Parts: sequence; C-alpha cells; structure tokens
Amino acid sequence: MSFTVASFLFFILPLCVLGYYIVNLLKKPILNNIYLILVSLYFYANFSFKATINLVIFSVVIFVMGKTLEKIKKSSYRTRIFSLYIIIVVLILCYYKYIFFVIELFYSINIEYFTISSVLVPLGMSFIMFEAISYLVDVYKQDVKAGNIVDVLLFFTFFPKITSGPIVLWKDFSPQIRNRLVSVDLFFSGLEKIMIGYAKKVIIADSLGVTVANITTNSTNGIDSITAILGMLCYFLQIYFDFSGYSDIAIGISRLFGFNFKENFNFPYTAISLSEFWRRWHISLGTWFRNYIYIPLGGNRKNVYINLFIVFMITGIWHGSTLNFVFWGFAHAIFIVAERYCKSKNFYNKIPKLIRWFVLMIFISFTWIIFMIPDFQEALIYYKSILGMPAGNIYFTYEYYFNNKILFIMVIGFIGAFIGKNQFLQNNLKKWSEESLAFIILKQIIYLILFILTVLFMINSSYSPFLYFQF
Repeated sequence: MSFTVASFLFFILPLCVLGYYIVNLLKKPILNNIYLILVSLYFYANFSFKATINLVIFSVVIFVMGKTLEKIKKSSYRTRIFSLYIIIVVLILCYYKYIFFVIELFYSINIEYFTISSVLVPLGMSFIMFEAISYLVDVYKQDVKAGNIVDVLLFFTFFPKITSGPIVLWKDFSPQIRNRLVSVDLFFSGLEKIMIGYAKKVIIADSLGVTVANITTNSTNGIDSITAILGMLCYFLQIYFDFSGYSDIAIGISRLFGFNFKENFNFPYTAISLSEFWRRWHISLGTWFRNYIYIPLGGNRKNVYINLFIVFMITGIWHGSTLNFVFWGFAHAIFIVAERYCKSKNFYNKIPKLIRWFVLMIFISFTWIIFMIPDFQEALIYYKSILGMPAGNIYFTYEYYFNNKILFIMVIGFIGAFIGKNQFLQNNLKKWSEESLAFIILKQIIYLILFILTVLFMINSSYSPFLYFQF
C-alpha cells in the first residue's frame, strides 16, 4: 500500500492512529508495540503476503543471531560467529539485489526454466538488510542490548520506514521502543511534516515526473537540446522532492506514534562540495556507510582515497546491478577523491564558492540522468541530445513538453530546494512561530491550503510510485 493512495491517507492512516491512541490508554507499552507490528504487517501484506511471511521469518532469524551474539562471551569465537552472520545477510542482499541480472544472463544462454516470475523480491529489501547489519553490529559492539522478539519485529516491520527508509539504526531505535511518549507538540509537528511531504511528492515531483516520462519516451527518436536540458532539470527536482517528500511523510507518521527520527534531507542542492552534498542528501544512508563501511575500512586515518573510492563504488552498486549504476558510482568516486585531494590546495580554495557550487550542480544533474534512464545506451543518446546531437529527426521541440504550469512548478521547486537553507529566514521563522499568534494562525492556514491543493492534485492525477521503491 502506497502513502499516496487516497484510501491510505483518508481511511487507513486515521484508523491506525485512532486505534493506537485507544491502545495507549491502557498504559502498557508492549501492547502499543504489538499493535504497531500488526498494523505494519497489514501494510506490507498489501504489497505481497508471501513477502510478509518472509519478512517475519527473516526478523526472527536476525533476532536469534543477535541473542546468540549477546550470550557468547569468548572474544575470538564471538568474532567468528559475527562475521558469519554478516556474510549471510550480505549474501541474502546480493541475491535479491542482483538476481535479475543473473536471470538475464541465463536468458542470454537460453536456460528457459529460470524465469523472472519465479523470483519474489521483497519491497524495501535493501533498507531492511542495512538495518539488519546495523542491528548485528550494534549488538556485537555491545552498544545496545539485543532486545526481545517484539522489539526486533517492530524494528524491522515498522511501516513508515520499511519501503524506502529513512534507514534507522538499532541503537537509535531501541531507546524509543519503551520510552517514547505521545505528545501534542510531536503529534502536530508530525502532521505538518506529513502535509509538507505530500505537497513535495504530489504537487511537485509527480507533476514534473509526467514531463520527464514524456521526454525520455521520445529521447531515442530525437529531441532538441533545450528539451533535453530542461528534462534533466525536471528530473533534478523530481528525484529530490520525490524522495525527500517520502522521508518527510515517513518521519511525520512516525511522530504520530511517538517516534522521533532524524531528518533525512537538509537542502542538499545548496552544497558547494560533493562531500557536503552527501552529508545533506539521504543522510541516513550516508550515516550508515560512514559508520559501517568507511570507518571500519580506516576512515580518515589511513588509505583515505581508497576508502572513499570503495564506499562510493559500493553506493553505486547498492542502487542497482546495471552498468548505469556502476558508472554513476565510479563517477562519484572519482569526483570525491579528486575533491579530497584538492581540498588543501591553494588553487582550489581560491575558486569562488559560486563557481564550485555551479560545477557541482552540473555534475549532479548529469549523473542523475543515469537514474532517469535505466538503459545505458539510451542514457548515452540523451547525453548526446543535450550536446545538440539528437538520435533522429526532431518532431517536437521544448514548446510541446513545457507549458506555463510546468515552468511555474519548476520555479517553485527551485525556490523550495534553495531558499529554506537561508539562516536569516530560518531564524526569523522560528522567532515568529514562538512569539506571534498571528503567524502561527497564518502558518496553519497555509498548511491547510497546501493540503487541499495536494488532495486536488491527487484526485486529478494517476498513481505514481515513489522513485526509491526500486532500490
């Protein structure tokens, strides 16, 4: 079940929240947690009942692994068992992540009995596996207890974060299992977060997504350079508002149930370096890679360039098994290694920040095309179109794809992606929200208008899944 389905927003979610607050009156945290597990399994079962059964089995297996690690005292034996567990989880991830690549290989050599329909890839598997690794590592390092079976089931099944994150670490999640409290402030901040998330997704991302789909469909037939550039900019905005919108909705829903997760995006398009960009984009993924891969490899202490290269190549491969994602990971790895090397050089520091930002945004925009067009050959055709070398005759120019509505949404998107980072604006908004009753009322009116517009856009558009569901 998707967050952007009307039945979820107006029926399922309100009933789930109402039921939770009724159970909460009993003042027994374990009942709250069991209730959330059942609700989460229902949510996941709407995608696939079989995958839900597999998720429960997987959660129980990881729980047993964690309990085993907690009870083993002998250091050398404990380390070997831990290593075995991590290898098992990584192999499961690799199986689900790259099974279709293997299937295509089998198809190419005519092995017909191995079909795509025989493989069921659970939704959100990459995020679930990363959280499983965080659970095992945190328990192994004795940063936190393994918890009981209810705790672990809630951790792996909690429906707001299960399909596309944010990736929540066990050491951050477990303290909130029993000690969280529902409050008026957290509840209404959650509602505001949800409304912002829906506006990002439905009004901006989905509207731009229609234009992107039309352009990419015709790119192999021939599009003019302006269309290709504007399409690239549309996707530049679409992927940000789509994924940050999902994160906002997930974080907001979590707040309704008393969980307070960290932000997953912090205006990444305002970054002036690629390293800063990755500290602002998909923060939970960057945190995971830093804690569980980069630092164990040696971090900044030794072989820093090799460590950075490995991390970003793994990041690319994590996103997908096709040549596109290998190229994307390689490009980001080379860029960030070069950036790290130049960081202490005088010539680099003398480059104006505006120029560094502009070069970075061009790089980000061009590499997003790898995500926009899954086929590598078609992506190359698109790059050529940007340079004024279309694949064929140009039958439709940019006027066909871009009307005043799309251009206006693009302008709003660019403003939203950049202006919120302004510290002066942030400080004044915070001050007004604390001191001015009129501002508080005005803010709620704006949120209400925004939500009404979102609903209208939902009614008048077809269903569009979140982009990161595929990862």
